[in-house]
Parts: sequence; C-alpha cells; structure tokens
Amino acid sequence: MLLFIFDMDEVLYGYNWQQRMAGMTELTGLSLEQLRELWWHEEGEMAAEAGGFATAEVYLAAFNDAIGVEVSEADWVRIRGAAMEPWRDSIAAVRRAAEYGQVTLLTNNGPLTGKYLRELAPELVSVFGDHLYTSSDYGARKPEPEVFRGVLARYGIDARDTFFADDMRENIDGALSVGITAHHFTDAPALLAAIEEFAAARRN
Repeated sequence: MLLFIFDMDEVLYGYNWQQRMAGMTELTGLSLEQLRELWWHEEGEMAAEAGGFATAEVYLAAFNDAIGVEVSEADWVRIRGAAMEPWRDSIAAVRRAAEYGQVTLLTNNGPLTGKYLRELAPELVSVFGDHLYTSSDYGARKPEPEVFRGVLARYGIDARDTFFADDMRENIDGALSVGITAHHFTDAPALLAAIEEFAAARRN
C-alpha cells in the first residue's frame, strides 16, 4: 500500500497570513506587531502546532489570556477561514493520488484549526475523509522527524512507500531525513506529475 501525505496551506489552499492578521487586528484592536509579540512565536502558535495545548478549548483560553482580549471560537475560525482559498487543481491531484493509495493531510496547525478542518477546508472532505490531521495531533511540527515518524506509525506504512508534498524546503528536508519521497510544491501540474512518477516507480 502507498501513503500520500499533503500539506494544506500554499499547497491545497492559498493562505493569506497577512489577511488573517488584518482580521485579528480589526477584531482585537491589536497591531500586527503586538500580535506577533503576544502569540505568534515559539511559546504561542508554534507551541500549539507542536501539540503544546491539549484541546481546542485549552488553546483558545491560552490565546485569549496571552493577547488580553476575549476572542470567541466562532470569530477565530471565521478569520482563519477568510484567509483561505481552495486550489482546485491541487485538490484534483490529491484525488488522483487517492486512486493509488491512502491520502492524509499533515498541516502545521494547532488543535483549534484541527477541530474545524472540515469546515475550514470543506473541499478536502470528499477526498481525505477522516484523514484530516494537524501537526498538533502528532505532538510535533514539521520539519521535525518525529512528526513524519508519527504519520508512518499511524498508518503502518514504510517510508519507502510514502510520498509527501509541501511548499517549504525545510519540511521537505525533514521528510527526506526519515526516507520519505518528498516533492517541493511549486504548482499543481508538477505535483500531479510527481504523484504519477512515484506511483509508477512503486509498480515496477
């Protein structure tokens, strides 16, 4: 069996972080610089991506405490979703990969994004089914080798039979370090070609 792992932001969806921060600025009255200082750093959002907050509720409480403003779960999700746009050709490439094996999502995000992935990325549901995971589900974030080992363990599939696509070179290097075939995403046609090449090589 083959396993295909896909990043979400800037691979399957366009993701405008600046737009997201603008939404947070409008909601909270905090500047981008303040948001960066209060939360978007290693002890805040990056820690959440690495599984540092056990649940979406624990995450949101920590977020609100850090920024000193009460943001509702609904507003947080609304602002996150408004910064996303589906890339349908990329999603079609994933659908093709699903014809060859198991597809799964691995996105560097925390438990609140994870809780609402089906709502934030509805176009993925029919392709991935229940295999929509964030890095927080594995207790480590890309590019750490541990997160990739966690995915392999979940599915019981050897690294040799696993394909990974991401737009960030450091994440590609993390996957390569554990023996996974990794594709540095640039566009949907190249992604589809890489999927076809990987599948064809495993048939031989």
